[in-house]
Amino acid sequence: MISIANGTFEITPIHEKYAWRICDFVTVNTSRLKTYFPRTLTENLTPDLSQLFVDRKIKDFKSKNEFLFVIKNTIDRTVAGLLFVKNLDYTQKEAELAYCIGYQHEGIGITTMAVKEITNWSFKELNLKTLRIIVHRTNPASIRIAEKCGYVWKETLPKEHQPPEMAPMDMELYIKTNEG
Repeated sequence: MISIANGTFEITPIHEKYAWRICDFVTVNTSRLKTYFPRTLTENLTPDLSQLFVDRKIKDFKSKNEFLFVIKNTIDRTVAGLLFVKNLDYTQKEAELAYCIGYQHEGIGITTMAVKEITNWSFKELNLKTLRIIVHRTNPASIRIAEKCGYVWKETLPKEHQPPEMAPMDMELYIKTNEG
């Protein structure tokens, strides 16, 4: 567990107790998640689906295939956001970092704090050399987060993301290299 924002929020690895809370999170934030996190959304639309999702993510975490962290509000115990360390390539020592925050917690800096912490964790605990953040150019808040956390724009990835019922989208690639 990593405390951020003067202890008001915590970053914790996925745990079985989060199934209902993640279901609540995606239900409240459906419009925010449908384009960039469509699979996470559809896999958490009901408590039963969320339990299956959480069980799978716990297995992924334990097997080091993917790491899901929850940003939890310590006051009301709700899920404020999610962070994924995914698409790991241990040979190349690189991975992708993806994040989403609930609408009620945007603009207060907790996502930036969380991305900094999980970036450092990924470099230290997983011994990674490079992390990627992939973001759409129309998401200036996410671009600012990447830049504040030391990620640098590298290139546009043509047709990188395919949202449901939409044309493929070009995405922007930001990278950070482990200096340590």
